[in-house]
Amino acid sequence: MKRRHTPDLRAVARAALTDAGFEPDFPAEVARELEGLGAPAELAASDAGVRDLRGLLWSSIDNRESRDLDQVEYAVRESGGFRVLVGIADVDAYVPKGSAVDRHAARNTVSVYTPAHVFPMLPERLSTDLTSLVEGEDRLAVVTELCVSGEGEVRCESVYRALVRNRAKMDYDSAGAWLEGRGDVPGAVRKVEGLEEQVRLQDEIARALHELRRRCGALELEREELVPVVDETGRVVRLDERRHNRAQVIIESLMIAANTSMAELLQSKGVPSLRRVVRAPERWPRIVETAAALGHELPAEPDPRALSDFMSRRREADPASYAALSLAVLKLMGPGDYLVEAPGLEQEGHFGLAVNDYTHSTAPNRRFPDLVTQRCLKAAASGAPAPYAREELELIAARCNLMESAASKVERRMRKVAAASLLSARVGETFDAVVTGVKPGGTFARLSGPPADGRVMRGWRGLDVGDRVRLRLVSTDPARGFIDFARA
Repeated sequence: MKRRHTPDLRAVARAALTDAGFEPDFPAEVARELEGLGAPAELAASDAGVRDLRGLLWSSIDNRESRDLDQVEYAVRESGGFRVLVGIADVDAYVPKGSAVDRHAARNTVSVYTPAHVFPMLPERLSTDLTSLVEGEDRLAVVTELCVSGEGEVRCESVYRALVRNRAKMDYDSAGAWLEGRGDVPGAVRKVEGLEEQVRLQDEIARALHELRRRCGALELEREELVPVVDETGRVVRLDERRHNRAQVIIESLMIAANTSMAELLQSKGVPSLRRVVRAPERWPRIVETAAALGHELPAEPDPRALSDFMSRRREADPASYAALSLAVLKLMGPGDYLVEAPGLEQEGHFGLAVNDYTHSTAPNRRFPDLVTQRCLKAAASGAPAPYAREELELIAARCNLMESAASKVERRMRKVAAASLLSARVGETFDAVVTGVKPGGTFARLSGPPADGRVMRGWRGLDVGDRVRLRLVSTDPARGFIDFARA
């Protein structure tokens, strides 16, 4: 049996981060700012405007390994619909604008997640402790209160600060299996009285929100996340696929509702802020060709509702191939960008979500745009002056776009390093794959199992995004994350 070689994943990741322009270490002035920070309850007691909502049945659902918890949720049924409270970690309470922690966050702009180590945007004293909505602890949050009709229509009622306590931190895998009838009630749910009914209520609300978005043209893409699993020595032992499930739909639906409502509130108050935009796909003609090859006709101009209807029909007609089709469409749509929303400006909306106003606000522990938006939101809710001028936001948006792209490349490279390590003993084998990228720098594909990405070095002519091919593994270079294929 061939031996596998695993490089030092943490060292490779640190070098990749530095090369990409990140500063993986916090400067000494950040450590000094962390000294003597008060407990959340102490900060709440000093502000009469902070509501005490610790008695509500707050809960969270996240990845099993997550420690930087940004949001908690609570819902009640009302006549004609529901009332939903989304609590977002009040990071701004501990990270004032212009502070050393803020300046460092503004440089890196995002936490970077690699197989062996997380490089956080904020120091762990904040991101996994004082500003993390951890189970059983009192924490400060910015709460967005939403009214949701039975048909999934959303109206923002109010935004305010509160002291909250997360009663249970659930994970997507076990919660999703339970909700879909594939598993038992998770232990985190069983131990808290009333939580099973609360989560099922959130599931009902999420389905109403999701169905309305689908009717409006939001895409339902089957996303598979590649999760390298390493042992205590840092050796890659397997590649897991994290599939979308109903627990993730709950969180996504509530966060989209909150993000959209917050964007609309900021616009109505005339507060300059950041928007998240996914433009109409430049490669729409290729999407049209892909649909035509499957017997469906799409309009010549980008149309999110037509694309959504096509994807829904394909999910029903061929569920086994839907993940590969989703990946192809996602690649053809292209990435999102941060832009500035200010009075007098007209920006595009979010093509994939079929909404005109959308911001990022629900992950301030790990994304700088969300922290910026939180400050804008708190100012709008309290009537305080806008914390950022339009010109300042333009610079922030440009930096965030640059570093988000850099972070994606680092994370993608580290997944390849892990995959190359795992596949190094399988050179010469053949695999089913789907083409995910065709650029001047090369043609790239993803294996159906294990879900590893690599470059097609031979036989790539004539291939395009979405094509399904049979590939032979030619070589691997784990240290550089290179996986090379030839068309079989």
